[in-house]
Amino acid sequence: MQQIHLETKNLSFTYPDGTEALKNVNIQIKKGEKIAIMGPNGAGKSTLFSHFNGLSEPTSGHVEIDGEKIVFIREELLKVRQKVGIVFQDPNDQLFAPTVKEDVAFGPMNLGLDYDEVNARIKEALEMVGMSGFEDKTPHHLSGGQQKRVAIAGIIAMRPEIMILDEPTAGLDPEGVDKVLNILNKLNEEGMSIIISSHDIEMVNHFADKIFVLYGGEIIAKGDKHQIFSDKELLKKAHLKAPITTEILYKLKKNGLDVDTHKITVDELVNEILDITKK
Repeated sequence: MQQIHLETKNLSFTYPDGTEALKNVNIQIKKGEKIAIMGPNGAGKSTLFSHFNGLSEPTSGHVEIDGEKIVFIREELLKVRQKVGIVFQDPNDQLFAPTVKEDVAFGPMNLGLDYDEVNARIKEALEMVGMSGFEDKTPHHLSGGQQKRVAIAGIIAMRPEIMILDEPTAGLDPEGVDKVLNILNKLNEEGMSIIISSHDIEMVNHFADKIFVLYGGEIIAKGDKHQIFSDKELLKKAHLKAPITTEILYKLKKNGLDVDTHKITVDELVNEILDITKK
């Protein structure tokens, strides 16, 4: 049985102006899972993420990491942030040092590691994200995709068990999206739990094992991609676009063909059409 890695219990958060950003959010994320949290702008995704490693303190309810409640004491929060790393949507919120090398070194140095260990982690993290050779470059002179990969390297260097990425492919071209997804899949294969938020249905379709739909600060649905993406009413309510494969299958069904609209991937769609042609 998979160990529960991160869990929220009746998590609620209200801003000082009275805005309810999160309302009784209950989610369980198991060790080694690839999770997507989807929802429109303003749904509460970034606010939820800020609770996962103690950047925000709940108004009520709590978050547990490996069965232990996050306690808002400096020493305890440092332990949590060693286990849970966050990559922000805009790399500029994360990259601040004069060089790539110094940026990636920041986290490990804060862990009190010695010089040789910090250097080894910088080398390993930059190799993993395909940014070796950029050590002395200025982060703000890099492309958006390169900045994103350096931001991910900075978290990899901390060696967290859970990585959280807010809109990891936002603003990237298709090649940049593929590079980031390859990094995340590799990290996951090595045992890291990955949690992303995204509007990119096609990317989530390729990536996630499980999806939570957040709307108005509440989890309104959860399931695998077949359950979520084949539910057109749910997608409409949550202001999410259906994958192109789903749109095609629904159109075929509307035209009288007996197709399974729960098929989501391109391969599944092709097989479904081939089955129809053989009948």
